[in-house]
Amino acid sequence: MKIFLVGGALRDRLLGRPVSDHDWLVVGATPEDMVRRGYLPVGRDFPVFLHPRTREEYALARTERKSAPGYRGFTVHAAPDVTLEQDLARRDLTVNAIALPAELVGDDGRFDADPALLADPFHGQRDLRDRVLRHVTDAFREDPVRILRVARFAARFDDFGVAPETLALMREMVAAGEADALVAERVWQELSRGLMETRPSRMFDVLRACGALAVLLPEVDRLWGVPQRAEHHPEIDAGVHLMMVIDTAARLGASLAVRFACLMHDLGKGTTPADALPRHPDHELRSVALLQQVCERWRIPVDVRELAEVVAREHGHVHASGALDATGLVRLLERCDAFRKPARFAEALLACECDSRGRLGYEDAPYPQRARLLQVLATAAGVATDAVARAAQQAGATGPKIGEAIHRARVDAVAASLPAGD
Repeated sequence: MKIFLVGGALRDRLLGRPVSDHDWLVVGATPEDMVRRGYLPVGRDFPVFLHPRTREEYALARTERKSAPGYRGFTVHAAPDVTLEQDLARRDLTVNAIALPAELVGDDGRFDADPALLADPFHGQRDLRDRVLRHVTDAFREDPVRILRVARFAARFDDFGVAPETLALMREMVAAGEADALVAERVWQELSRGLMETRPSRMFDVLRACGALAVLLPEVDRLWGVPQRAEHHPEIDAGVHLMMVIDTAARLGASLAVRFACLMHDLGKGTTPADALPRHPDHELRSVALLQQVCERWRIPVDVRELAEVVAREHGHVHASGALDATGLVRLLERCDAFRKPARFAEALLACECDSRGRLGYEDAPYPQRARLLQVLATAAGVATDAVARAAQQAGATGPKIGEAIHRARVDAVAASLPAGD
C-alpha cells in the first residue's frame, strides 16, 4: 500500500498560497485493508475513508468510465491494481494532478514541494508556471461539473487563462447537452463557491465563452449587449456593468447573499421571449420575476433568495432615497422589512452600493445613501412602539389603526431628525 498527497495542497504550495487542507490517495489497497487499519468508510459513490486520528479523507485509487449522461453517470473501478498515473489521469486539470509520497509529509502537515520529489505525469507544474488551466485527458468531457469547476478556478486564480483546447472541449460538452444534465445542488455549490472567489466575474466570463451561461443562467447571459443607463452615470453595457458590480462586492468582502443579490439585481433589463414573463411596468418587478425563476431552477437557499428579492425590487428606490421625505423613507424601510430584519437591510444597502460603484471611474465613489438610510432606520426603530400602541388602544384604535399610529410616530421621529430642508 502506498499513500500520496494529491491535488489542491500541492497546487497551492507551489503557487505560494496557504494550504488549507490535505487530500490523500491510497494506491494498492482494498476497502478491507483500510478498515483493518482503523479507517472509517464514508464514501457513497466510491471508496473514501477518514483517517482514525486526523479525520482527513483518504480515497482509494480509481478509474472512471462514462455510463450515462450527467455527473452521476459513471462506473467507478477502485482496486489495488489501479496505478497512481491512472488515478491522476481521471482528474480535471493538470494543476490538480500532481502527487507527493506521504512519507515526505511531516506529522504537522508540512512538506517540501521540491519538483524533483513530485509525481507530475501531466506537466501540472509547467502549467502552474505558465498560468494555464488545462484539462488532463479527454476524460474531462465525461463530467459536466468540470465546466463549472474550470470557471470557478478562473475566478480564484484570476491571472490564469483557460487553455484553448480546454475551452474548445467545454464548448463541445455544452453543445452535446452535458450542461443540461447538471443537477441543482451541484450547480449552486459551484456557483456559490465561485461567487466567493477573488474575482467572480471571471467565472461568468468563462461560462459565457463556452456557452454554458446561456444554458444555466440565460437571464444573466441576455444582459450582454443591452445598454445600461442610470442618472449621473455614463452608459455601459448591462453585462459588463454586472461583472463590475460582483467584482466590487468581492473587493468589499461582501457575503455570499450580497454577491448573489448583486448578480441578480438587474435581470429585468435583459431581453426575454415575449411569452416567457408577465409584463411589468418597470424593470425592477421584471427582475424579481426572473430572479424567482432562477431560484426555483437551482434551489437557492431561502435567506439568499430573500435578500436578492429585496435588492432587485428596491435598489432603484435606495439609489434615489436622497430625495425622499420622512414619509417616503419610512415606507421604504417598511417595504424592505427593515424593522424586523435590520441586518438583512444593511446587506441590501451594501449590494446597492456595489451597484452604484460598479462602473469605470466610480469604483471608489461615495455612496451616502447607505449611511443615511442606516441612520434613518436607527431613528425610526428607536420609537417606543409599545407605548404608541397602548396610547392608540386607549384612544379606541384597533387592528390596522394601531399600525398606522406606529407608522406616523416613526415618520414624525424621522422628520425631526432630518436636516432643515431635507
